[in-house]
Amino acid sequence: MDVMPQQDPESRRPPEPSPQEPQDPQDPQDPRAPRDATPGADPYVMPAEGATAVPPPPPTLRTTLRRAAFGALAAGVLLAGALVAVPDGKDDRAKEPGPVERAEAAATAGSPASLSDLTALIGDRQKWVEAHPGDAPSWATLGSAYVEWGRRSADAAYFGRAEEALKRSLAARPGERGNGEAWVGMAALANARHDFLAAKRWGETVRKQEPKTWRVYPVLIDAYTGLGDVKAATAATEKFGELRKGVPALARTADLYRGQGWREDALATAREAADRATTPAEKAEALHRLGELAWERGEAEEAVAQFDAALRTDAGHHASLAGKARALVALDRTDEAVAAYQSVITELPRPAYALELGELYASLELDGDAKSQYEELGELLEQAKAAGVDESLIRARYESDHGDPAVAVELLRGQWRKQHRSAAVADALGWALHRAGKSEEGVEYARQAVETGVRNASYAYHLGVIERELARYGPARRHLEEALRTNPAFSPLEAPKAREALETLGEPPPGGPGDMQPPPPPPPPAPEPKREAEPKPEPKREPKQEPKPEPKRESPEPEAPAPAPSQSAPAPSKAAPSSPAAVAADASKSP
Repeated sequence: MDVMPQQDPESRRPPEPSPQEPQDPQDPQDPRAPRDATPGADPYVMPAEGATAVPPPPPTLRTTLRRAAFGALAAGVLLAGALVAVPDGKDDRAKEPGPVERAEAAATAGSPASLSDLTALIGDRQKWVEAHPGDAPSWATLGSAYVEWGRRSADAAYFGRAEEALKRSLAARPGERGNGEAWVGMAALANARHDFLAAKRWGETVRKQEPKTWRVYPVLIDAYTGLGDVKAATAATEKFGELRKGVPALARTADLYRGQGWREDALATAREAADRATTPAEKAEALHRLGELAWERGEAEEAVAQFDAALRTDAGHHASLAGKARALVALDRTDEAVAAYQSVITELPRPAYALELGELYASLELDGDAKSQYEELGELLEQAKAAGVDESLIRARYESDHGDPAVAVELLRGQWRKQHRSAAVADALGWALHRAGKSEEGVEYARQAVETGVRNASYAYHLGVIERELARYGPARRHLEEALRTNPAFSPLEAPKAREALETLGEPPPGGPGDMQPPPPPPPPAPEPKREAEPKPEPKREPKQEPKPEPKRESPEPEAPAPAPSQSAPAPSKAAPSSPAAVAADASKSP
């Protein structure tokens, strides 16, 4: 079972080699050179012992010729057999890689290594650099392994060891002289400490020097994502996919789609990555990603199934246990969720998990447990700060809802000045400003987080609450509905508040939300056509008032046919008995 080692990997160093030991004949810069070779000796020949130490007498000429002929025949048979058995020139019976080789392969491929393999790699490199302090590549490998271990174990103390190892590597061989691996390690260390601007600088330096190396792109993707530079992160992900095919590229592409809200594309790519994963650590990471996607869609049961599959594949994948705890809360299995959270915090004490457990206690009205958990969160944050890790985002989230919102605003403004402008920072800053009584300013940041496209129910909830505070009831109702539609149980504290806020707003008016109706100025022109229509009938009545009958009295005979073509004549009854032709005939008979 892959679990965190009970003792520090560095404490298991072997004793230093004694001065009587022969020196290594291989290049000290080769990290895979044999550790126990003797100069000038054939490593495949056993040393002479006992009777075998006496040299045999030289063979006769006849014996020599017979042996040569037999050897030639045997060599031909063996060569033919080899060509038939291995037509492509490869040996199918290749040696199975050990834990050190597996960890190195995972690191160089951009895939996660199991904790046991990572421990073996750390121990191997520690032993090697003790005997070969000038081996720059081995120092770089050790430093990168420390970064990965600190990230996977949530032990920030390893970041200090990583920095020391990477500096030793750069001292032995500067980055300008081809030690790009150490520069990549420094970028990974900066990302682990949430110093994304420094990570970007290290990564772009490597890319400028080695534009076709794929190993720099994973750290660049993390740096750009932390800075909120979606365009640069997209370009880096595409380039990584061009240079390095396989599961690592698929995983990065799925994360990119997820961050842009392309659920179907993210799900399809993540499933492909899971299907093609080979090592347990790689498989567990892919299954964990599927669990996160299911959770964000509000499919708690599916999320639990995926997280369980990840844990069965790699029992040391503690992040999946935290994801499972989150999904169990949504299924109202709170006792199991509390137990899972307590277990994962023991193995993987990340501040984010401590905050989630504290809020779960608060939702269950376990105020004492919640207070104790928040105190533990404070201790974890102090430890991270002492190790150089910037956890301002988690601290600000706590202060906004459970502490001093003004402190949260100050912390997040500092993040914004450092160009940390991801969707997560924008959402947290908008919410902190709202909680501090600055909703007009906060709504802009909250809207920016939602407009990135990421499907995060908490972001939509925060924006909806701020809009309701500003009396923008139409958008508020829409975003609160979006939050609950995305994930009805996105938070044990916020989800019930979202439902309550939506019920308070009620149903929209029959004509639609108020903000979607025409603004106040346009209504006055509506009655104007009525005023114009009133005088229009007057001209129609004017012909009726004309004294047309008077000419009829003066000359009744010629005016008789006039009413026929005019339907508005006041006395059509006189022309009704006769048609116009009859009237004309009568007129011709008159003298």
